[in-house]
Amino acid sequence: MSEALDAALEGFVYHLRFERHLSVNTVAGYRCDVGKLFAFLQEREVDDPRAVSHADIADWIVHLDRAEHLSKRSVHRARSAVRQLFRYLLRDGVVQADPTARVEAPRLDRRLPETLTLEEVDRLLAAPDVATPLGLRDAAMIELIYATGLRVSELVGLKRHQLKVVDDLGLVQVVGKGDKERVVPVGRRALSLIDRYLRQVRPLHDPGDRAPELFVGRTGKGMTRQAFWLRLKKHAVAIGIDRDRVYPHALRHSFATHLLERGADLRALQAMLGHADISTTQIYTHVTATRLAAVHAAHHPRGKGDITPETE
Repeated sequence: MSEALDAALEGFVYHLRFERHLSVNTVAGYRCDVGKLFAFLQEREVDDPRAVSHADIADWIVHLDRAEHLSKRSVHRARSAVRQLFRYLLRDGVVQADPTARVEAPRLDRRLPETLTLEEVDRLLAAPDVATPLGLRDAAMIELIYATGLRVSELVGLKRHQLKVVDDLGLVQVVGKGDKERVVPVGRRALSLIDRYLRQVRPLHDPGDRAPELFVGRTGKGMTRQAFWLRLKKHAVAIGIDRDRVYPHALRHSFATHLLERGADLRALQAMLGHADISTTQIYTHVTATRLAAVHAAHHPRGKGDITPETE
């Protein structure tokens, strides 16, 4: 790689890691995508960011799609990474124009998140046998993830000191993607189950009270994502829900969809979910529109027609 391209890449990586505070894995993904562009440019004997043209970027997008056979989602991600690179270079005065402007990536097919109905969520929340230690722990974890919309990594990584109760109001301080902190309310039912778990179960599994995590396994160590996933699927199978539809992120999606259906403010939901961009949160408005169309088709006297909900 030429000296100019290498300097641009290393400066960009520093910007992502120490100015934007993105995770190591996210930064590695950006580095990989930008590295693909720079390898393509060097084959064209373009060795300076200032010499990159709109045509170079457009040809690279086509190359990823047709020569490397990347998925539309991967091409879209790579284009996004390179757009971030040139915005950084433009801000720092390294380039005078953004060659990625108006370069389109292959159109993505929007995939709506999988959600559970309220009735299914109620059955799942009631599935664990709270008369047993593991059942009570599972019930507390499932109730908490549905009550707050936490990511599974946030749930299992939650420390005891991050859960607070102030005047009967439960709050959980979450450290999410990019080490960004947010505060999410916790309902009374979840607080009650967590309190019972802390008093009745946790001392059995961690009698020395050594683990910093809120939820621990039978060995006294913090729960893993895989362990919680398996327990969740076990309870889904027991109550007759397709195990492929029940996974931790489906509860996060259900949390968001059910709140919106009851009139929650989109900005408030964005804050609770920890989304950096409101457009990420807006996907749940599509889920709600789809469900409303299904209800209309099923119950309205003239609702048997082919209805396509507006999503724009």
